[in-house]
Amino acid sequence: MNLEKIEALIRELLFEIGENPDREGLKKTPQRVAQLWSFLTSGYRTDPEQILNQARFEAHGKDMVIVKNIEFYSLCEHHLLPIIGTCHIGYIPGNHVLGLSKLARLTEMYARRLQIQERLTRQIARAVEKASGAVGVGVVIEARHLCMMMRGVQKQSSITTTSTVLGLFRTDPKTREEFLRLIAQPQR
Repeated sequence: MNLEKIEALIRELLFEIGENPDREGLKKTPQRVAQLWSFLTSGYRTDPEQILNQARFEAHGKDMVIVKNIEFYSLCEHHLLPIIGTCHIGYIPGNHVLGLSKLARLTEMYARRLQIQERLTRQIARAVEKASGAVGVGVVIEARHLCMMMRGVQKQSSITTTSTVLGLFRTDPKTREEFLRLIAQPQR
């Protein structure tokens, strides 16, 4: 990522919207925004295998593993406005279990790309399935999209929910029902 080029583009953007990029309060804005974009898009420069490889452990059971309420922040690829949400991941291990914190890191990695919520949900589910050899995976994401809140329909209370279910979570209604019931339970 070329931060100097992004700084120049931000200076040009400030000028085009009617601001003076050399004004005292804006002098450091292009540099700050370039650094921000580097952070917000760091998922493009991260490999899921790097995240998951060091935390893959041999599995001896076939019990469901769930990590819920993983907060994330992403950017809508259509308007470059924030998506703020929560991700719930459940899986039934195949040959391996994954370190619990790695599920949050995986969510973060995919969220740090320009996204649509539907793709984000699928990417997480498929990565968990591949890394663990899971016999079933369920991912549910609930999010608020600022592109719907700040512009367009301007609906402040709308929440978008997406889900991807693979393997047993798709073929066995009882497994899917158990996952959905467990993620719906309030925290204690």
